[in-house]
Amino acid sequence: MTDPATPAWAGPLAGIRVLDFTRVLAGPSASLALADLGAEVIKVEPPAHGDETRQFPPLRDGESHYFLSVNRGKKSIVIDLKAEEGLALARDLAAKCDVLIENYRPGVMDRLGLGYETLSAINPGLIYCAISGYGMTGPLRDRPSFDIVLQAMSGALSVNGEPGTMPTKLGIPLGDLMGGVNGPIAILGALHERHATGRGRLIDISLMDGLIGMLGYIAQLAFFTGQDPTPQGSQHPNLVPYGIFPASDGSIVVACLTNGFWARVCAALGTPQHVDDVRFATIEARRDNREAVNAIVSAFTREHKVADLVGIFTEHQVPHAPILGVQEALSQPQAVAREMVVETDHKVLGKIPIVNRSIRYAGAQQPVPEAPPVLGQHSDAILADVLGLSPERIAALRAAGVVS
Repeated sequence: MTDPATPAWAGPLAGIRVLDFTRVLAGPSASLALADLGAEVIKVEPPAHGDETRQFPPLRDGESHYFLSVNRGKKSIVIDLKAEEGLALARDLAAKCDVLIENYRPGVMDRLGLGYETLSAINPGLIYCAISGYGMTGPLRDRPSFDIVLQAMSGALSVNGEPGTMPTKLGIPLGDLMGGVNGPIAILGALHERHATGRGRLIDISLMDGLIGMLGYIAQLAFFTGQDPTPQGSQHPNLVPYGIFPASDGSIVVACLTNGFWARVCAALGTPQHVDDVRFATIEARRDNREAVNAIVSAFTREHKVADLVGIFTEHQVPHAPILGVQEALSQPQAVAREMVVETDHKVLGKIPIVNRSIRYAGAQQPVPEAPPVLGQHSDAILADVLGLSPERIAALRAAGVVS
């Protein structure tokens, strides 16, 4: 925890301005990362309803939990991109921004007159990040995608679930969230490059590419064996014991990655004779005798409560964890110590809890993130402060329905 007396610091991207044409999850998670790092993010939304997720239930006082989750720290401006004056405003904003992010299907922004070639001619230093399900090239480039579709197409879905059952979608929408991982990484790389070249770059982020990249050792296992890995449930294909084990009042995770940890597991179980047992002495032996190993661990854990197992495994430095619900996870001492939940002031809802930034800089005191904006909350301020428009001009744009 940082010293409250330390002066607040916006973050390493202070002074970077981002024009955000994203909606739903993949794109907004990317612009959220940049906002968390201190960038000024101007979220452009269509009239009437704004980002589609503003209507996703459940709602509280008209505000959606979904929208609140990925739009903290951003500014909202409503522009009608179907109007020529609205497109002109968007181009004017792009001329004054360092980064543009969009997550429409390939070609949509070009048809609007807001594609990379057009905007880079206006602003050669603009870094333009296009996020889509399949990327700008390939036979699937124009196909719509959603998270579960990406999980299926990438192979990730095929290895998730219990053995012998139908695959199960990942509980976290990792396919979409890859936009929030790879998009900012690519943008930060392009910002660094721009210091040397003075020019921006077009970035092509494919969410399916991202998930394929996340397959990691699972893909390499397929290369090695020539076979598709199959669902292992909570177990690991090669490491044993590794997974969820029954307790007398619930269940607990135990993870053993090396022989050193196996010795600690045996000490915790009170079975030192198993350390050098030829059936269990190596990673390969434990994998080949998976059922026997799991039976030994389960026989022990089944006789103890979760809280007692946490104490035993902690004492013996065995990697383990109780399985926490979301509310308990957010309120656990570690999350509290890391200030992962903070309160912020929302224009409609008042004080609300939000998840804090997940990237920290030691010794730096960053302010609590600003609440997600209500629709068009910053329209006038952006038009005045960024574009320098007069109150009369802003009023005329409002009257014409171009902004709201």
